Amino acid sequence: MEKNSNTNSFLTLLAKEEVIPEKVKQNLLHFYENYKNAVGLNKSSDEIFTRFLLLVKEQMEHPFSFEPYHEQIRAPFDYYAFGLDMLRPLVDIEKSSLRGEDNLKQITAYLSQGDNVVLLSNHQTEADPQAISILLEKNYNKLAAEMIFVAGERVITDPVAVPFSMGRNLICIYSKRYIDHPPEQKLKKQLHNKHTMELMSKLLIEGGKCIYVAPSGGRDRRNEQGVIEVAPFDPQSIEMFYLMAKKAKTKTHFFTLALKTYDLLPPPVTIQVELGETRHTQRAGIHLSFGKEINMQHFPGDDALDKHVRRENRSTFIWQQVKRGYTNNVVA
Repeated sequence: MEKNSNTNSFLTLLAKEEVIPEKVKQNLLHFYENYKNAVGLNKSSDEIFTRFLLLVKEQMEHPFSFEPYHEQIRAPFDYYAFGLDMLRPLVDIEKSSLRGEDNLKQITAYLSQGDNVVLLSNHQTEADPQAISILLEKNYNKLAAEMIFVAGERVITDPVAVPFSMGRNLICIYSKRYIDHPPEQKLKKQLHNKHTMELMSKLLIEGGKCIYVAPSGGRDRRNEQGVIEVAPFDPQSIEMFYLMAKKAKTKTHFFTLALKTYDLLPPPVTIQVELGETRHTQRAGIHLSFGKEINMQHFPGDDALDKHVRRENRSTFIWQQVKRGYTNNVVA
């Protein structure tokens, strides 16, 4: 491994950190090698990773406890800025794109008048919140910083992910995929989710909130042919947000968001229940496409007599809109 006077502080500190388990050390080293190869061997990349290591160490020693609704921490240490600073060198802006700006402008107009906006989106990497902010920060900085993300258990418990999560506004919920693991904590997780939903109702009542949710409940992955697929959406997840929005009385608008961030930080090939995934990263272009407002009452198949069939039809329709945005506007 190449070293010089400007690029050895991370490696030196990593070797000395006894509080960090060996598996985590190996994952950090692998992540560092990827990051270094992507952005170049320089003092800046070493400094950002050294800071990252210290933040991970802090989590190992004093794990941060996330409330059901976590508000981003920007002082005395600005975790939001740190997350963007670490991801920004990986984003090839010249090869990136932001599309659907007319819809984006409508979103910001709704928010400015006190309405809520729910973004129904696909999800590809742990760094999706930071990736979204990087493409929005130039012209939509307030939206980029204040957006609220529905977050699963992994990004608030894995010490490697926590420093980035601390800088975001999060609605913390246990997804159906992991709520039974371990079985003895299922009831506790269900009660947590109930409390989280109550807090989200309050946020919607307040108004002026933009909430990102991935109704798939997980990240997009490659199929057997090696093609990245937009994961299907869960009708129950969409229905829950729709019913909560109606109950809140404050007007809420639903839009789609298609994103392509996969190459920055691809997920593991298969779903891992245990924490501690190996992170591969590279420099790449990223793409966002904001779709038109969705009519949650009128859609293909809205005349089905069975409510479950109607919900399935709506979910499929919204998923198709995201998939179309991903295929036509993002990948092309």
